[in-house]
Amino acid sequence: MAETKIIVLDDDPTGSQTVHSCLLLTRWDVATLKTGLQDRAPLFFVLTNTRGMDAVSARDLTREVCINLKQAMAELAETGREINPLVVSRSDSTLRGHYPVETDVIAEELGPFDAHFMVPAFFEGGRFTRDSVHYLLVDGEPVPVHETEFARDSVFGYSHSYMPDYVEEKTKGRIKAKDVAQFLLYDVRGDSLARLMALHDNKCCVVDCETQADLNNFCTQLMTAARKGKRFLFRSGASLLTALAQLPPQPVKAEQMARYVRNGKPGAVVVGSHVKKTTQQLQALLDEPGIAGVEVDVERIDNDPNLLDNVIEKITDLHQARINVVIYTSRTEKTFPSQAERLAFGERVSEFLMEVVRNLPVSLGFLISKGGITSNDVLSKGLNLRTSRVMGQILPGCSVVCCPADHPRYPNLPVVIFPGNVGDADALARACRHLTITESVTATA
Repeated sequence: MAETKIIVLDDDPTGSQTVHSCLLLTRWDVATLKTGLQDRAPLFFVLTNTRGMDAVSARDLTREVCINLKQAMAELAETGREINPLVVSRSDSTLRGHYPVETDVIAEELGPFDAHFMVPAFFEGGRFTRDSVHYLLVDGEPVPVHETEFARDSVFGYSHSYMPDYVEEKTKGRIKAKDVAQFLLYDVRGDSLARLMALHDNKCCVVDCETQADLNNFCTQLMTAARKGKRFLFRSGASLLTALAQLPPQPVKAEQMARYVRNGKPGAVVVGSHVKKTTQQLQALLDEPGIAGVEVDVERIDNDPNLLDNVIEKITDLHQARINVVIYTSRTEKTFPSQAERLAFGERVSEFLMEVVRNLPVSLGFLISKGGITSNDVLSKGLNLRTSRVMGQILPGCSVVCCPADHPRYPNLPVVIFPGNVGDADALARACRHLTITESVTATA
């Protein structure tokens, strides 16, 4: 009997923000994918970072991953290990990302699928779907996401929160709103198995859910249908993964994550995200005692050859003084005449930040990475990790992973993946406090 494995192609590294004990892969060669497929956890993530790419690059990279996945599964099948893949294209819970580019490629390479489900909910971040309208909680009030700053994104903007209309808009009319199947709260909370079994020809479905219990009930039926031979593809936020994986509580509680800090040493926070929430959280963090900021003026990256050395010197001095250091890019968002130029500049800024990460003090106690694309680059480029394992969540929606024990520069370093648009104004400061070990605590430990 085939083994069901949940395979998550994550367009930034924040999709693991509701799970634990699973692998994150920053490479997708056949051997690395076989490592994920054979791992003990019911799911694993392939960090594609496609949200930081243009549509053509996202399509090509997704195809490469899928082709390698087919080969990896075929090689395992030859050894008698059959894999029934449950494929998730994990993306932003505020509807930004390369849809339908990625799901189209996955369907071409790994299909045919009976249906693909749109499930953008992320409850820890206040994102839920009711009557097929996707909402974001803002100051406790539900706001349709097309009325938020996220819908005005210069790369991934959109006009609709009503999910059938969003699908028609993004597919440029290829999938009509009237042809989208709706699983409303009544369906999700009831018995949908017969309806799931009747789906075919990659039917587009949108799914209501207001609570994790809604998804838990729906996913129990999805998994039953999958065991009966139905093949499903998902475009989802993170909360779906909790329901699909059905993991027990994480092994180390959030408030005890300081046990991962290396030798009680101070840490660093790298802030690349520019969304409004991040800027508020950054200011609250900089107001904390024992914190010092090092600003990277992005205007100087291309024309100041001494900028990198100056930044690293400041960080080193602060670390030696036992101060947590915050490295952040200047907050004024630049405008560009084209999407290509915006992405190219973003890549240059990211490469500068990754050079900083490569040169952080070797005795660093912990690292917090703020922003999805920034976090992906920290793991794959700054730390040059092939795989890492999620230890759990330090705050709702914020994963902790650890560098392997044989890392050449930062063995066992705990790294917090902190999405740009998650948490209240104090959340970043709170995460840093959780990991900061005072001299008195160190002395009595």
